[in-house]
Amino acid sequence: MRIKSLLPFAVSVFVISFFSSVTLAEQSQPATESTESTQTEQQFTEEQQQFLQWAQNLWDSLDRQKGEVKLPNNVATLKIPDSFYYLNPTDADKVLVDVWGNPPGEPTLGMLFPEGMTPFDGDSWGVTIQYEEDGYVKDEDADEINYDDLLAQMQQEARESSEQRIAAGYDSIEIVGWAAKPFYNKQQHKLHWAKELKFGDGELNTLNYNIRVLGRKGVLVLNFIAGMDQKPLIDQNLDTVLAMAEFDQGFRYEDFNPELDKVAAYGIGALVAGKVMAKTGMIAAALLFLKKFWIFILIGLGAVFSKFFKRNKTA
Repeated sequence: MRIKSLLPFAVSVFVISFFSSVTLAEQSQPATESTESTQTEQQFTEEQQQFLQWAQNLWDSLDRQKGEVKLPNNVATLKIPDSFYYLNPTDADKVLVDVWGNPPGEPTLGMLFPEGMTPFDGDSWGVTIQYEEDGYVKDEDADEINYDDLLAQMQQEARESSEQRIAAGYDSIEIVGWAAKPFYNKQQHKLHWAKELKFGDGELNTLNYNIRVLGRKGVLVLNFIAGMDQKPLIDQNLDTVLAMAEFDQGFRYEDFNPELDKVAAYGIGALVAGKVMAKTGMIAAALLFLKKFWIFILIGLGAVFSKFFKRNKTA
């Protein structure tokens, strides 16, 4: 059962009342961490305890995987190093919808998280994994695309999409600009770029760092979800994530057979724009995941919240 209906109430209580009690508690508690944590927990209200218990139960339910992980679509395998862990599609949905507040219904093949971090940490970031099997994407035009013109088009379409989001009860969305201009590696057939996004009235913008791995029959889609202030950290981890994602033999870009395989109705530019040409000829904008603003509010409470959670993290 989802906690979406309970979560806004629990979070508001947690943020407002817990902020006051934590501020006073941190000023008066002894220096030792164990005593400090015990005294802080004694000040939790019933609602705060419910929220923390829900968070702990969800964290304990996640199946965190490492090593070789074959994705559910059976076309690609991830090689997860010790510095990361993988969540299957069901667990990824728990994080995206129940914890980070995204609309339900957008399927993924799972998520990647840095080792030692939970989705509840104020500074948490993750990578969603998806697959679009629309055919072989030709890359001959990769060097000819005007990405500034493409950005202007994307910004206009985001404004139109924003109206639909607001009507559905979700935050507005704005593409502020490129955080990193698109770059295509022709040898590895991997494309990556980054957008700076603004959701609602939040002061901290969201970083959507995108990776596309081209294959024989489709494209592997990996998207970083983080705050703009975390871009240097994402840059440091970009090569590690790029190295994880590879198509299995028979599904690689070089395995394309023009006599047997379908060619996608779009090219590199459409991948960057986040569009897929459907059979009807209509173009649909790709969903942009985010971290709900309340998770950033918890940064102000991080000193105590993190101590509570990190004592309960399991390997």
